[in-house]
Amino acid sequence: MQTLILSLHVIVCITLVILILLQAGKEGMGVIFGGGNASVFGSSGAGGLLAKMTAFMAVLFVVTSLSYNYISSSRQEQESTILDVQLEDAPKPAPAAAPAAPAAPAEKPAEQPAAN
Repeated sequence: MQTLILSLHVIVCITLVILILLQAGKEGMGVIFGGGNASVFGSSGAGGLLAKMTAFMAVLFVVTSLSYNYISSSRQEQESTILDVQLEDAPKPAPAAAPAAPAAPAEKPAEQPAAN
């Protein structure tokens, strides 16, 4: 669905640019195509048809923009982002064990009398 809306949006954008560029000015569309005073769209000129098509494409442009924004933002992505990444792992505390009893001092061997 997202690809369809995006493709339609690109087509509408290109068509809208072309329609706007075709609206040259007061001379009529015949001047653009080398016809002098002759008009491509009839004696009334291209104003009515091009203006209606441009307005329709502008509305379609807004609709595709808003719908693409809604669809792309409402999707839950499972990909990690930079905000989810931890830089360092916190050191895990060692399990609490009962403190060991202090070691009893070792007995010194009895001193032997010195022989003179």
